[in-house]
Order: sequence, then C-alpha cells, then structure tokens
Amino acid sequence: MAKIISTANQKGGVGKTTTAVNLAACVADEGKKTLLIDLDPQGNATSGLGVTVKGGYNLYSVMTGQCTAERAVRVTRYKNLSVLPSSVDLSGCEIELVDAEERESVLKRALAPLKDTYDYIFIDSPPSLGLLTLNGLTAADSVLVPIQCEYYALEGVGQLMNTLNLVRRRLNPSLEIEGVVLTMLDGRTNLGLQVVSEVKKYFKGKVFSTVVPRNVRLSEAPSHGLPIHLYDANCTGADAYRKLARELINRNEV
Repeated sequence: MAKIISTANQKGGVGKTTTAVNLAACVADEGKKTLLIDLDPQGNATSGLGVTVKGGYNLYSVMTGQCTAERAVRVTRYKNLSVLPSSVDLSGCEIELVDAEERESVLKRALAPLKDTYDYIFIDSPPSLGLLTLNGLTAADSVLVPIQCEYYALEGVGQLMNTLNLVRRRLNPSLEIEGVVLTMLDGRTNLGLQVVSEVKKYFKGKVFSTVVPRNVRLSEAPSHGLPIHLYDANCTGADAYRKLARELINRNEV
C-alpha cells in the first residue's frame, strides 16, 4: 500500500516543487512505483516532468467529480513514474468546492482506489494554506517540509505547524511529519550553516541528513521537462536528491 507524502510550506521560493519533482523521480529511479500529484494550479510539477495538459482529464477533473483519479493519471516517459497533472482550472476549485460535503476530504476519497497501485504517492501542494493544501494534508500519511537555508528560514513555519495540528485534531489524526528538507544551502556562507543549526534545534530529530545545495542546474532542469538526475546526472543537485530518495526509502522500509 502506498505511503502518501505531501510537500507543504506556505512560504514560496523554498524549493517545494523542485523537491517534490526530483524526490519523486529519484524514488521511482530506485525501483519504487511512484505517483506525483500536482495540486498547485500553477502546474510547475506537471511541466517539470515534460507533461503537457491539453485535452484529457487532470486533477481539476478529479476534484470536481468529472472522472476517477485512475483515469486522470498519466504515465510519464520515466520508468516507474506517473503523474496526476494540474490545470489552471484548479485555481477555481476552492470556490467550486465551498458547499461540497466534507470538502477537505475530496482528494483523500479520490486517491483511495490508487493506494494499492503505488509504493509512494507524492503531493505537491500550493504555497498557501487554503482548501487545496488542506486536501493534500487530509489525504496524506505524512508531510515533508522544505525549508531554504536563508535568512528568515523559519518565518511562517509556526503557522504551518499550527495548521498541521488543526488538521490532526479535525481531519487527519494520523498525520505525521515525514521530515524537514533543507534546501538552497550555500556552504560558503556562515549564514547558511547557522540556519541549518537553527532548523535542527527547532525540529529535533526530524531533519533529513541530506541537504540540497544551491545549484544552477536545478533551476535549469524544469525548462527542459527533465528531473535533475536525468538533466545532469553528475551535478551536486542530482547527487543530493538521489541521496535524499535513498534516505527517505530507508526511513520507511527498515
């Protein structure tokens, strides 16, 4: 049965989508059947895997009851990796679901039939704490929090933790913190290293040992529709996400 992991941080620019795309791709590369769900109306996770959404079903179709999740899933050109693509229409979904019964659980119900098909399901949530993100957290077994190694790194994290506690109390009592991923580290600066230390103090025992460095190749890869380990297998970014994938798998399968 699949482990469902939602990447979430309402602060933009922290490497959330980069982490969702590349972690999912590298976990798939490790031989695990993997599904990436693009819950962000911007659709960056979808385009980052070279998938175009012109015609056919997508996550908006699923969330509004037009089709099952299984019908909307698309197999990518990468082994073991599928995607449930986003659409710009998803931006109106929060309004359309406002009167829906158990509106925070729409995604959870839609994913239930897929859980036996995959080993891991990753959800790329929007950079906000709205209804779409709540659906991602309600559907998930755990949440992965990317935090950038920059000034004000922990800004807004308290609000995210409050949201997680609220979701646990009212919607998903079994939701756990999968871990915190430190991103965009510039190891040449004292600030970056100070942030690493600060985050480890805040999230005792929850921080992955793998730290993702600031790497220009990670920024270039999405424009080519390629995950980093296939865009430039030898760069530091690819090495980091391969290590992170193995670390996550080892944590869950020991």
